[in-house]
Amino acid sequence: MATRKNQHVVPKDGGWAIKGAGSKKATKVFPTQKEAIKEGREIARRQGSELLIHGRDGRIREKNTYGKDPHPPRA
Repeated sequence: MATRKNQHVVPKDGGWAIKGAGSKKATKVFPTQKEAIKEGREIARRQGSELLIHGRDGRIREKNTYGKDPHPPRA
């Protein structure tokens, strides 16, 4: 399995990019946020990580976790 690195969908040069947490370079750039979210979701699912979707202002507007929760609530 690939390294668990949270994926961020962020605005970039009039389009939208997927960036792994801590990466300086974008994994891939798309013309629309919808396309970037779709691909980012697939990457996060494969890695069992989180997808963080940012708005045009750069603030996180949505988070989705696709990995196993390392700290599940007690029963």
